[in-house]
Amino acid sequence: MTDHVKIIGILWIVFGALSLFGAAVLFMLLTGISFIPDIDPPAQGILRFIGFFIGAFLAAIGLPKILGGYGLLKGYEWGRILTLVVSFLSLLSVPFGTALGIYSIVILMNKETAARFQNPASPPAAG
Repeated sequence: MTDHVKIIGILWIVFGALSLFGAAVLFMLLTGISFIPDIDPPAQGILRFIGFFIGAFLAAIGLPKILGGYGLLKGYEWGRILTLVVSFLSLLSVPFGTALGIYSIVILMNKETAARFQNPASPPAAG
């Protein structure tokens, strides 16, 4: 199960990074288009407004994915919980979010995996 948890952590970090990349591209694209000289001033403001809010929305979606993946890789219980929440929310994101969400839910809800996060191995005693 440890290998599955590592794979899930890496996949969520990649999925979140893609969301952040999409946010940056849309922000730059829409903001860049707004500086074309032939566009009316109200349209420039609308493009900048839409670019900012779509970029912020995609970034707000991507950050919990990255944090959850990081928490899984480090073995934190909060990473497991956050990844489960993000997994349930991403089930509507067909096809990749659905596949990754189902895979994450199946592995992270497993009793063996849950026990691993709730009872982390204690550090070796100094001798």
